[in-house]
Amino acid sequence: MDLEGKRVALGVTGGIAAYKAAELCRLLVKQGASVRVAMSEAAMRFVTPTTFQALSGNPVFTDRWDAGVANGMAHIDFSREAEVLLIAPATADFLAKVANGIADDLLTTLTLARDCPLLVAPAMNRQMWSNPATQRNIATLTGDAVGILGPASGEQACGEIGEGRMLEPAEIVEDVAAHFQPKRLKGRKLLMTAGPTFEAIDPVRGITNLSSGKMGFAIARAARDAGAEVTLVCGPVALPTPRGVTRIDITSALEMHAQVMPRATAHEVFIGVAAVADYRPSKVSEHKTKKDDNPSPVIELAQNPDILADVAALPQPPLCVGFAAETRNLAEYAEKKRRAKKIPLLVGNLIQDGFGGDTNTWILFDDDGQHALEPASKLTLARRLIARIATLLENPHAPH
Repeated sequence: MDLEGKRVALGVTGGIAAYKAAELCRLLVKQGASVRVAMSEAAMRFVTPTTFQALSGNPVFTDRWDAGVANGMAHIDFSREAEVLLIAPATADFLAKVANGIADDLLTTLTLARDCPLLVAPAMNRQMWSNPATQRNIATLTGDAVGILGPASGEQACGEIGEGRMLEPAEIVEDVAAHFQPKRLKGRKLLMTAGPTFEAIDPVRGITNLSSGKMGFAIARAARDAGAEVTLVCGPVALPTPRGVTRIDITSALEMHAQVMPRATAHEVFIGVAAVADYRPSKVSEHKTKKDDNPSPVIELAQNPDILADVAALPQPPLCVGFAAETRNLAEYAEKKRRAKKIPLLVGNLIQDGFGGDTNTWILFDDDGQHALEPASKLTLARRLIARIATLLENPHAPH
C-alpha cells in the first residue's frame, strides 16, 4: 500500500473523464490514502457527489460558500489538511484559470489558496490540448512547479484519436505514489537488465528459465520514481514498461551483452537483475530438430559472457549491483559471487522465496557483511534497494 496514511485532496472538474475519477478515488483509498473530494459545478453534471462520498468515506465539497464549514472557508481548510492536491480530470478551462491566477469558483479558489503541492491530470480534445494557448498554460504551470500527469494518446469521447486523454486511474495512482518518493537519484543515469534470456536450440526450442521479470521491472519503477533516467534491457517477458523508462528488448545473453556494454560507461549505476543463461547451444539448428532423425540428441554447450563481471571490469565502471538467486547455501554462494565480480553490493535470495511471485525475501551483501530485509512486496524491496544505492552514490564508504 504505497499511499498508506497519505492525505490526498482530489479535485474533479467537468469533463467526460470525470467518470474515471470515481475509480481513481477508489484506488487511492485502496492504496491506503485518506481522500477528500471537491467538485466543480460542471463535474456534478457527470458524476454525483454521493458517489465520491461513498467511495472516499468523507463529505464532498461542492460550494465555496458551504455553510457546513465552521469558519466558512472551505477553500482554505481543504488544502491545509492535504499533503497533495490532485485535479483529475483537469479541463483546458481549469488549467487556463490556474495558470493565470483566476479564482472564480471552489476548485480554482482552493487551488490558488493551497498549502501543498499540486498535481493535474489534463483531459481534453486533441485540438484543445495542442492549441498554443493550452501549451502556454502548461508551460506556465510547469514553471510554477505544478506536476503534469499525462495526458495519454488514444481514442477520445468525441470519436477522434490523439493526445489529450486523461491517464487511466491506475497510472495516476502510480504517479501520486511516485510524487511521495524522495528524488535521491535525480539527474542520475541508471542502466539495468531484467527477465530471462532464451538460448535457441533450433527455430522452435531453446534453453530458458522461469524468471518473470517482475523484480527488475519493480526496480526500474522505483529508480524512475527516485528521479533517475532509467534504461532497461530485458529478455522476453509479458510486462508493461514503466512509463518514462527506456526499454530495449533482447532475446539471448549475447544480445543482452551487446546492448549493455556500449552503454555502461555512460551510466552511473548498473544493476544486473536479469536471470542470464550461463550457457547456450554451441550450434543452432537451421530447422526444427525431428526426433525421428535423432531420438537421443546431444546438445553441446558454450559459456555465455558474464555481463555483470564485464561491466565491473571496465576501466571506469558504474556502481555495480548484482543479484544471486540460489536454492541453497545462499550466504556462501552470494558472497563468493560478489567478491569474484568485485562489486560493492549484491542482493541474494532463495528461489523458493519469490521466483515469479509478487513478494520476496532478501539479504544484502556488501563490505560490511550481510543485512537481512523483512519479507515484502517486490516494489517495497525495490525502493529499499534504490535508497541503498543512493547512499552509496552520495557516500561510497557509508555503513549500511
